[in-house]
Amino acid sequence: MSHPRHALNEIIHAPVRLSIVAMLAAAETVEFRFLRDTIEVSDSLLSKHIDTLEKAGYVRVEKGFVGKRPRTWLALTDEGRSAFQDYTSVLRQITEGTHRA
Repeated sequence: MSHPRHALNEIIHAPVRLSIVAMLAAAETVEFRFLRDTIEVSDSLLSKHIDTLEKAGYVRVEKGFVGKRPRTWLALTDEGRSAFQDYTSVLRQITEGTHRA
């Protein structure tokens, strides 16, 4: 059996994407600007990582308006939620030493 680190999801593993997915896992939807400010990244960096997560099927992007102002809301898909749960399970195996060599 191989070390569990080989099972880490490379899409989620990038620090910014991990921050995005972790925040989305804790809520039904999150507004783009709130997410950007909370994880302390630029609009362009957040957009780039959201695009990667959306292409993987992990994040759903919804655009709309609040009054006349455009807004973007983000949510994890069922696939994204499952991938995050798997990812955190692998991290627990690594950090708790519960894997077998």
